[in-house]
Amino acid sequence: MTEIENTSLAQKEANEATATPEQSHAVPEKEDFERLLNSYSQQFTQPPMGSLLRGRVVRIAGSEVIVDVGYKCEGVISADEFKDKEGRLRIQPGDEIEVMMDSTEERDGYVVLSRERAKRLKVWDDIERAFERQSVIPAVVLEKIKGGLAVDIGVRAFLPGSQVDVKPVRNLDALIGQEISCTIIKLNKKRSNIVVSRKSVLEAEMTRRKEHTLAELGEGAVITGTVKNITDYGVFVDLGGIDGLLHVTDLSWGRVAHPSEVVSPGQELRVKVLRFDKEKERVSLGLKQLTEDPWMSVAEKFPVGSRVKGKILNLTDYGAFVELDQGIEGLIHVSEMSWSKRVKHPSKIVSPGQEIETMVLDVNAQERRISLGLKQCEPNPWETLAQRYGVGTVIKGRVRNLTDFGAFVEVEDGIDGLVHISDISWAKRIKHPSEALKKGEVVQAVVLSIDPENRRLSLGIKQLQQDAWESFCQHKQVGEVVRGKVARKASFGVFVELAEGVEGLCHISEIAAETVDKHAIPLEPGSECEFKIIKLNPAERKIGLSVKALHAEPERRETEKTEKLQPHSSATATNTIGDMVAMKERNASKR
Repeated sequence: MTEIENTSLAQKEANEATATPEQSHAVPEKEDFERLLNSYSQQFTQPPMGSLLRGRVVRIAGSEVIVDVGYKCEGVISADEFKDKEGRLRIQPGDEIEVMMDSTEERDGYVVLSRERAKRLKVWDDIERAFERQSVIPAVVLEKIKGGLAVDIGVRAFLPGSQVDVKPVRNLDALIGQEISCTIIKLNKKRSNIVVSRKSVLEAEMTRRKEHTLAELGEGAVITGTVKNITDYGVFVDLGGIDGLLHVTDLSWGRVAHPSEVVSPGQELRVKVLRFDKEKERVSLGLKQLTEDPWMSVAEKFPVGSRVKGKILNLTDYGAFVELDQGIEGLIHVSEMSWSKRVKHPSKIVSPGQEIETMVLDVNAQERRISLGLKQCEPNPWETLAQRYGVGTVIKGRVRNLTDFGAFVEVEDGIDGLVHISDISWAKRIKHPSEALKKGEVVQAVVLSIDPENRRLSLGIKQLQQDAWESFCQHKQVGEVVRGKVARKASFGVFVELAEGVEGLCHISEIAAETVDKHAIPLEPGSECEFKIIKLNPAERKIGLSVKALHAEPERRETEKTEKLQPHSSATATNTIGDMVAMKERNASKR
């Protein structure tokens, strides 16, 4: 008798021993008989190859695992199928597992089973179910392949590059080794072809989050978001399915050159909704609005006239911006940097990052402006200039600049005086200062006037010498005959040089009568002749000359002499007049 027969007989005797008298003599019904028959057949019938069975680990024998699957013999599976990546066995007696009939042939009295094939079969069942229901399943990215990524969802599947994210992903290698969620969008079991999509999962999640966010979003609301992207003009914050723009001007009450100075990608931010357009789904956010505006108390904190310390933040062509406090900046205009120096650019005085002391000149909290002064923290040299250089003081300085109207002479560091072109020389007629002075030349000058309020210092060079006009007029008088050289002609007369720096005018009407012509003047430039002074005005520096008066003098004297010799009778009066006419004609012919 075989072992199986002995076992059946023993089981039968045990059942009979425990059965009641009624049961021991009862005849089994038809259904019970069929059930017993099927049970007996299962114990002695081997399942077909490829069947999925559930068994229990009986023991581990070397490199094999013995599993009881409830048939006439036990099954055997290679222990390698139960080892992890480190080679450790992850199975023990008593564990229940799913296996598959791998072969109908027995090996050493055991049927050959496969756990891997059972797992693969179950995975395909799960995959088909997930495809039908469009369920979200986990996947591990294995490697980058042509057109996308290879992923493991229990079996190898393909994730196209267009289905990786809602936006194009440039670096697919960054996803290798990561676990992602996806859905199956294409399945062909015969060809083992599976295509999955991560994009669909992300879009569904975004839609869900977006609906939730839009329901709670409103102007004035304070919400938490994640920094998604940083640009030069602001930050895009993910609020949950919808992005909001946090402009660079709303990041801080202070100056922000670039948003990256305040936030970083992936950072969580608590922001305030400033504006919300539900139709266009546009959200404007603010970060600084969650804190108090520092300009509200700026007038009390920085009163006009107070001295404050700050750090130079930025330089422009017109001045320097100084940070006085967090979010509070003031401007030092280039004109308020030095009392005496002509500052062309703020970089000549200060530099970014420098700590300085300034004076508050004006505060306008409404326009968020504070005017600062740097020079006001130092004594004004113009206020004491008159004490150092009184009017009439002779100074020595270097010519710093030449202009069409004069020359600037440096009196001391930062203090320049102007020598007007009219105060360069008494004698020479100067059209441009460069005719008498050179840039960098050291000269002496006299202080003519000081205007501290307008910061003007007038100097003169010619005042160091005696006035040629004054000297000439002291030695000449009206009626005196002088010799001069015609300097230049004009339509109304000629200018005559009488001495160095002294000129007189001989009007066209004062040239000899017989030569008078409105379109031509007989005296040519460079010619020398005598003139009679008919006008002398030292104050206005004007001298009137005449040629006509010079020639009329002898004639007048001869006429007076003739008149004295003629009798005064009426009879001879007529003769005397005729004689006088004849005499005048003779005199004219002599000339």
